[in-house]
Amino acid sequence: MQAWQVHENGEPDEVMRLAETERPTPREGQVLLRVRAANVNFPDALLCRGQYQVRPPLPFTPGVEICGETEDGRRVIATPALPQGGFAEYTVADEAAVLPAPKALDDAEAAALHIGYQTGWFGLHRRARLEAGETLLVHAAAGGVGSAAVQLGKAAGATVIGVVGGAEKAAVARQLGCDVVVDRHTEDVVAAVKEATGGRGADVIYDPVGGEAYAQSAKLAAFEGRILVVGFAGGTIPTPALNHALVKNYSIVGLHWGLYNTKNPELVLHCHEQLTELAARGAIKPLVSERVPLAGAAAAVQKVAAGRTTGRVAVVLEGAS
Repeated sequence: MQAWQVHENGEPDEVMRLAETERPTPREGQVLLRVRAANVNFPDALLCRGQYQVRPPLPFTPGVEICGETEDGRRVIATPALPQGGFAEYTVADEAAVLPAPKALDDAEAAALHIGYQTGWFGLHRRARLEAGETLLVHAAAGGVGSAAVQLGKAAGATVIGVVGGAEKAAVARQLGCDVVVDRHTEDVVAAVKEATGGRGADVIYDPVGGEAYAQSAKLAAFEGRILVVGFAGGTIPTPALNHALVKNYSIVGLHWGLYNTKNPELVLHCHEQLTELAARGAIKPLVSERVPLAGAAAAVQKVAAGRTTGRVAVVLEGAS
């Protein structure tokens, strides 16, 4: 079979190599999956660079979420068991990590439903307790993680403010359903959000960026607001001033979705059922902005790493729907 492999750490387009390899052999408790589509995530770039919290042994295949097919023909979504990632014709996954693919979504959309939407659901509903009528601010609202949070926020009945970088991404954020869109390239984010909220700020702030975005979040948290720390795609890990959180009476809430797979896997299944229902009634639908063949995976990972994409980029294999 063909699979992308990383033999040394570095930039994705420099270290990912497409090679002929043997099909992976499932271990006890694992299943073999034929990959139909693999979603490209920012963690794939971090894996290539050796900067992710998990460092699989070299060589490894990146690709952390897929839509695939079991040997008995079931269409499923899964997080592959590294070092056998999803940018390959076949992969393996732990049986517990395999979930039925929603019928309402095609293979590329289904592959993109899992990590980003689970992160959004756990963040907004489990950690921040977002309520209908509240205001949700989403940084990088046109990106893969942000676009999921926008859709989930709208489905929950929130007013959603999206912060983006550039006119093209602003148009995408409006298409996703943002009530207010702020272009950080041309607008003062803090002033624009304060104007949009009558000076109150946002009840929940979804931050997958860190750095300057977090500094803005601290200025924009409403009374009893919750800042959700989801990731640091901007490359800078902030150091919060806890005295500021005390004086303004807001919460800083961390989210590591992967922990639920071991700490509370039943809740992951419950979340998937909720997401499947939302997809069935059209309340959420992953925005797949680009579909590339397996040969284009390295370039796609590099493009996502550089922040040059909107929504999701999916690697689609032959036979996908």
